[in-house]
Amino acid sequence: MAPRVPYAEAAKVLLRDTLLNAASDLLREKSWQDLKMGDIATAAGVSRQTLYKEFRSRQLFAEAYILRETEVFLAAVEEAIVAHVAEPREALAAALEVFLTAAAEEPLIKAIVAGDDSDGLLSTVTNHAGPILHGSTVRLTEMLVKQWPDTDHEALNRISRYLVRLAVSYAASPDGTPAEIARETVTVLGPYLDEVLGG
Repeated sequence: MAPRVPYAEAAKVLLRDTLLNAASDLLREKSWQDLKMGDIATAAGVSRQTLYKEFRSRQLFAEAYILRETEVFLAAVEEAIVAHVAEPREALAAALEVFLTAAAEEPLIKAIVAGDDSDGLLSTVTNHAGPILHGSTVRLTEMLVKQWPDTDHEALNRISRYLVRLAVSYAASPDGTPAEIARETVTVLGPYLDEVLGG
């Protein structure tokens, strides 16, 4: 029998998910700049005080939202890598394409691209010491190590750092379709990928 989750912990998770889901729904109708915290609270069926007690600020709410969406992106990235594990170049091309496609459809990412960073969204994503870049790099490295366990782990971490930063840059300012960007990136990285991953 699986251990039971304490009520307080389960309630906290449910509250956070409800608030983040409410924001996700609203962001498909209006921009982040026009979205008020009160709108999110109302859509979630809670008070503004409850929302601020949980997230403390609009900036922290945005960070939590982006972190959750990043986890969704990374799950899709892992599926793409697993589907092409026998062909490292194809695996990383597919992973990058999946991420860029998902990012292009995410309303808050669009807000980051369109904004002037007056609300700090771009800084939240691009801060090298922050949870998004660092956490994504760690997760991607873990994925690569899982698929190619006999490969130099530091080399895989190096690939992860480069790909994560490149993916964020292209998500913020694309100059082609996700497929085109992925192909071009893997063409440039190809020789190193072959050397490290034995493609």
